[in-house]
Amino acid sequence: MRKQIVAFGEVMMRLQVPGYELLAQANALQYSFSGTGVNVASAMTKLGHDGFLVSKLPNNPLGDAAIAFLQRLGINRNYITRGGKYLGLYFLENGFGQRSSRVTYTNRLESSFNTASYSDYDLNQIAKQADVIHFCGITLAMTDDVRETMKILAKKVKENGGLVCFDCNYRPSLWEGGYSKAKPHYEDMLALADIVMMNEKDAMYVLGMETEGTSREAQLKDLIPKVAKQYNIQTVAGTHRAINSDNSHSLRGYLFTNGEFHFSENTSFSVYDRIGAGDAYTSGILHGVITDFSPEKTVLFAQTAGMLACTIVGDTPMSTEAEILSAMAGAIDDIKR
Repeated sequence: MRKQIVAFGEVMMRLQVPGYELLAQANALQYSFSGTGVNVASAMTKLGHDGFLVSKLPNNPLGDAAIAFLQRLGINRNYITRGGKYLGLYFLENGFGQRSSRVTYTNRLESSFNTASYSDYDLNQIAKQADVIHFCGITLAMTDDVRETMKILAKKVKENGGLVCFDCNYRPSLWEGGYSKAKPHYEDMLALADIVMMNEKDAMYVLGMETEGTSREAQLKDLIPKVAKQYNIQTVAGTHRAINSDNSHSLRGYLFTNGEFHFSENTSFSVYDRIGAGDAYTSGILHGVITDFSPEKTVLFAQTAGMLACTIVGDTPMSTEAEILSAMAGAIDDIKR
């Protein structure tokens, strides 16, 4: 069931410090291109769908390099426009042990994408072709023009019968006004969404909802059904992640649909590159929903996709459906020949 999956989002240049050095220690950086929209569009392409990106890139060699990178990922570029001079950047320092990884953004608000308006895109054409469209809370935090484009495009996709996916992905550093500034925009997107990626913290802090639950699972089970009912959301999914003392991570996924919760087992695994694992999980949920996997299979598939993304360098998930299903079955070989 090959579908057209459209992701709306910024293309950023990732500048990574080699190994586990700090930015202050390094004298070289490795660059690539990424962003939530890039990651989701690429992941869905790897899963057998047609991945499209709606974005704007500078009309200079930097934009050309980004286009070449997207082409290697198999992302369709029909909805990418060109103009402006700048590309958003972020610097990545890999964490180790008790030291967290650190991301430092620069030049974002001046980028071609974040200075674009809805008139830069053919929203009617995009909406007619999109079976599913994906939006991210990181993009929602950018500018008024970007927020307006997101909401207009989401409405048009729904009017044309497509599914709208919204990943809450709240980042405190990106919202100068904090939760009070973010809440009305989140409510607008939730009201338009069919599939939402969130957990109990989003409900408590961004939406200001209250619960008497004391554990994370109790809070989740109390709040997520209320969110789904209030905003008429078909499917809500997310993860609980923990970092263990041996530097491995533990991940448990959940899916709430048709009034029921479905959980994966809590799984621990080694991490090579953690960035982008959430986008892999989201892509797994989307793939399961649109290919009619059972809820139990969908949440396990998404969790496994997230786990495999942690074994691959770079933000962008690269696993195929066959590879994810093989890992779900426990078929892990030392060397595939």
